[in-house]
Amino acid sequence: MSLTFPIASLCLGSAILSSMLSLEAHAGEAELKEDFAFFQDPTCVALKTEVGESDLTRFKTTLLRDVARQLLEGSYDTRHRAASYQAYPSPSALQRMIKLGDGFSRYENITGIYLEAGRHVVLVGDTGGRKISLLIPEWMRKPPPGIEPSKDPAGWGLKRQEIGIRPGLNTIEVKKSGLVYLNYYDQKPEQAPRILVHFLTGKVNGYFDSSQHDNEDWNKLLDNAVAPILDARGKHIQVAYPVEWFNIHTRGKGAELMRNYDTMLLHHYTILGLVKYDKIPPNRILARVNYNYYMFRDRDGVAYFGNKGTMRMVADPDVVTKGDPCWGFCHEAGHVLQLRPQITWGGMTEVSCNIFSMYTRGKMGNPSRLASQDNYTKARKSIIQSEPKISYLQDPDVFNRLVPFWQLHLFFTKHGHPDFYADVMEEMRNQPDAGRGNDSIRNQFQFVRICCDVGKVDLTEFFEHWGFFRTGEIKVKDYRNYHFVVTPEMVDETRSYIARKNYKKPAEDLTRLRD
Repeated sequence: MSLTFPIASLCLGSAILSSMLSLEAHAGEAELKEDFAFFQDPTCVALKTEVGESDLTRFKTTLLRDVARQLLEGSYDTRHRAASYQAYPSPSALQRMIKLGDGFSRYENITGIYLEAGRHVVLVGDTGGRKISLLIPEWMRKPPPGIEPSKDPAGWGLKRQEIGIRPGLNTIEVKKSGLVYLNYYDQKPEQAPRILVHFLTGKVNGYFDSSQHDNEDWNKLLDNAVAPILDARGKHIQVAYPVEWFNIHTRGKGAELMRNYDTMLLHHYTILGLVKYDKIPPNRILARVNYNYYMFRDRDGVAYFGNKGTMRMVADPDVVTKGDPCWGFCHEAGHVLQLRPQITWGGMTEVSCNIFSMYTRGKMGNPSRLASQDNYTKARKSIIQSEPKISYLQDPDVFNRLVPFWQLHLFFTKHGHPDFYADVMEEMRNQPDAGRGNDSIRNQFQFVRICCDVGKVDLTEFFEHWGFFRTGEIKVKDYRNYHFVVTPEMVDETRSYIARKNYKKPAEDLTRLRD
């Protein structure tokens, strides 16, 4: 079969060939495979020991002759153009390991290669029978002209092209130019082999890795970027923001930005119990640009609007850990990490994520949002002092709903148990959820029991004050409509469970606690 590459420009090593190559003129599949004979295997990343400069004239293809020449010179880019990749835990594996799946990056294996629209040649090593593919996301996708961004008919989500690849020679058709990522996730990643992928065509954009690079490397990547987006990754975070805004807000400060993101996520993992119980996943949370909405969380991670104000909030390391920018990231990342439906039963979607926000914002030196908004007073008036009595879930203010959950942290931290929530989260991971949908309210009672067991304290009166034991119908709108029916039997069963434990009652009124 004759292969044509009408617009595939090459970047071999650090040099970008300005001419547009056509494989119809330079090579076909047969010629490429003939040239494989000069290499140790069909991935073409190492020449046979007997091959020397004099053999270059015997190559059939310009592509592989240039690869061979640079291998002989020691200048070929094997960091990006011919790299091997590890498997990451799949969403289902993460769900099994830590009861979390969606929201972690689906673009972990950054290649640093930019493929222009057209045909390209990719060589793949042994996959051990695993199915892999290339992903080319449209990071810079914008709504059609004249359309309000939030009403984009294509939605807010990240669009992408996926191209299956297999061991050996692959010729692929790229529909829209973009950075490429290897889609390689596995149920048992520790047993999966590393897979070598060699891009013979395309341009090297590179990426920043905080474990290997410094700010000098960061600036070089910005200066030499061929794509509008630069990828960067830390230990826990992966970001994909426009080069334009990195040049304005992050020049010479890339290492600090990644360190700050990693620090915030480490605090999240601490209150989630993943630090104490040694369960931090290798997967990263992705923060990306979008052109539809201010900020949100979806299956691809956390997204921020690509304008001057928002990009400063997330790309300037001196800003990202302060005030609203810190809260915004912590809130959206909290959505990724909130256990569902445990601690995220109906009515809790915009509440339990902020347990993370409150904890990490404080650890980063910021004041309490509940205190600054006077939610302690507001919640007490609207819930505890209400007539007739209501459940905390019936308060329309999600910050008021948050108050009792944060007071638990304040109480146990004050009394020598700062990892209270870490233990509660681990216990929830170890127990099956109590119900979903309109039965998800049963997780509230499971939470009550776990809190008392973990703290070894009878918290019946505390939960009573906040309306956890309110019986009857409770209707909640929380991205969908919930119709809960809390029966006296559900309440009595929970009260009896706690009473049988003979835990001591707290010596103070937890509902009065504030930070």
